[in-house]
Amino acid sequence: MITRFVGMKEFRQNMTRYSEQSRKKKIRFIVLRKNRPILEVSPISEKDYAYLRLKKEFDEAENQIRSGDYLTHEEIRQELGLK
Repeated sequence: MITRFVGMKEFRQNMTRYSEQSRKKKIRFIVLRKNRPILEVSPISEKDYAYLRLKKEFDEAENQIRSGDYLTHEEIRQELGLK
């Protein structure tokens, strides 16, 4: 992957163009303010995005289990009227 640096003002004025270039040409942009990096724009595939969403959901589920915020099988059966 190619990495390019761009100033904040230039990036702000042409944000759409840079995001499209990043996605289509697999270019990573490092945005600088006063010659210091402040953010990165890099392409992400749909597969990677789906993985990140799924990981977030699993992490939330694990946190709920740790905090005791869950229902047992029996409680679910009762809520659904399946006694």
